[in-house]
Amino acid sequence: MVTTDPIADLLTRIRNGLSARHASVVVPRSKMKLEIVKILKTEGFIEGYIDQADATRPSVKVFLKYADGKSGVIQGLQRVSSPSRRHYVGKDELPRVRNGLGVAILTTPRGVLTDKAARAAGVGGEVICYVW
Repeated sequence: MVTTDPIADLLTRIRNGLSARHASVVVPRSKMKLEIVKILKTEGFIEGYIDQADATRPSVKVFLKYADGKSGVIQGLQRVSSPSRRHYVGKDELPRVRNGLGVAILTTPRGVLTDKAARAAGVGGEVICYVW
């Protein structure tokens, strides 16, 4: 299936997997999706992931994380920038998600970074999504 917004597809698959209480979800692989999943892992929103790059259909298996075995650790995923409407911010306009409890994921000249890392590096970029 070809989608016009693959990153929104990734976020929707994670959101749907959490609401259906699945242990993991499989998403088609791309460099951008893999970087987003790495950030979700380092920020503690998911248990882990397996990069299946050598398969006939390259994919990433994302293991979802649940708090107390009941509700998902991820309370919300919101796509900010879309292919038809890009949302760019400067280094002085970096967003804070839920007063620092959430994370904004950005593409910057230094790669895919969180809002905190972009603030420390002193760069702005395109806001991909918010996670809280």
